[in-house]
Amino acid sequence: MDSDIANPVHGKIQAELDTNDVVLFMKGTPVFPQCGFSAMVVQILNHLEIPFKGIDVLADSSLREGIKEFTNWPTIPQLYVKGEFVGGCDIVREMYENNELKDHVTTKGVASTS
Repeated sequence: MDSDIANPVHGKIQAELDTNDVVLFMKGTPVFPQCGFSAMVVQILNHLEIPFKGIDVLADSSLREGIKEFTNWPTIPQLYVKGEFVGGCDIVREMYENNELKDHVTTKGVASTS
């Protein structure tokens, strides 16, 4: 993408999405989330035994702003499966409550660890 060349942060984001099946851009880490919304998404993914890479946007202010521009989505956390933006906390929670999240991840070819 030309925008990746123009914006190195977008290139870094794309590289993470290209090399990891499930990525959660979040505040804090999976072990120590720094906001309730990030903690809820981590809890849901762990409960469904979906392996994921958590990326702490608080550690890099350019990443914190860049991820919002990358998807044109104003909030964090942001969940991606196989490079595709799934949504933030409310969408992930709704998909979980409707038993859609695990199916979505499985359909994309990601196996749970169970």
